[in-house]
Amino acid sequence: MPEEKNTTKSAATTVLVTGASGFIAKHCIKKLLEEGYAVRASLRTPSRADEVRGAVDPDGKATARLSFVTLDLDKDEGWDEAVRGCTYVQHVASPFPPTEPEHEDELIIPAREGALRALRAAAKAGVKRTVLTSSVAAIAYGRTHRQEIAQQDRIFSEADWSNVDGPISAYAKSKTLAERAAWDFMKTREAGKMQLAVINPGGVLGPLLDKGFSTSGQVVSRLIDGKVPACPRLNFSLIDVRDVADAHYEAMIRDEAAGKRFVLVSANGWMLEISKILAKNGFKAPTRAMPDFLLRFIARFDKTLRMILPGLGKQTKFDNQALRTTLGIEPRSLEEMSVSMAKTMREFDAI
Repeated sequence: MPEEKNTTKSAATTVLVTGASGFIAKHCIKKLLEEGYAVRASLRTPSRADEVRGAVDPDGKATARLSFVTLDLDKDEGWDEAVRGCTYVQHVASPFPPTEPEHEDELIIPAREGALRALRAAAKAGVKRTVLTSSVAAIAYGRTHRQEIAQQDRIFSEADWSNVDGPISAYAKSKTLAERAAWDFMKTREAGKMQLAVINPGGVLGPLLDKGFSTSGQVVSRLIDGKVPACPRLNFSLIDVRDVADAHYEAMIRDEAAGKRFVLVSANGWMLEISKILAKNGFKAPTRAMPDFLLRFIARFDKTLRMILPGLGKQTKFDNQALRTTLGIEPRSLEEMSVSMAKTMREFDAI
């Protein structure tokens, strides 16, 4: 059962949230402030503090409960000081580029070593529980073409892991190795009594808090910016960012969440389906399908499209029962997450 909400108690409880300038992290911070917690938010670039503060606390009501520290996933400096006095840690920071890096280690090393830095520091400081942001990329990727055909009706769950030795992107490999390293760390004496819960979201849509949005949000931005004439056969496993923030919070406070992973997927949506939803809600979005050969041609000149090309025509399904039962969250619909993102992209002039 979740802890009883108590503003006085919560105000004395500090949570470190890493990667504070990111789309998910901002919503996590906003959620914690609304629940009455004190938040210590980490940034690699300290000059972005005002930007984050304006997004998560625009009315300035939580000024006294929001502070900032400087941390880098690649450096040891500052981690011990950042977690000192914290009851919980939400380690959200992890690189997610829009294109494939020149070398996979550009993603693998900071993701894995950053997670271990956060866990070591948290355990040393006596943190009660760390919530790690992973991804469905650590669950259902790295399958060969033959495996995909044989398992086309398979539904993936928290029991599954991506195959890092198979055909896998650098991002998916980085998330898998980082999460594996986190669970391995929890088996060591160094972990002490600290608990771990892991959040595995799909593509993250939903409302913006400022101009920044997730890499996944490019699906929506490309559909409403007038530059996409038709929709390729791409399918996405999606979740609303507000549900992701709620899941981090519930995984942090619920006793039954300790030691578990949580798949966060609300719906599978084809790009054409998402586009028609946006068109129905007043956005000038394409309502025609793009032939596969045309996407392959365009991808020659677009690195972002090239990265998602292996998913052409494929659909991956996930079991979200633990999200609903253990965390008690009924996720938002495909329409709500898509339209709210498009509306706020317009409001913040983000595209």
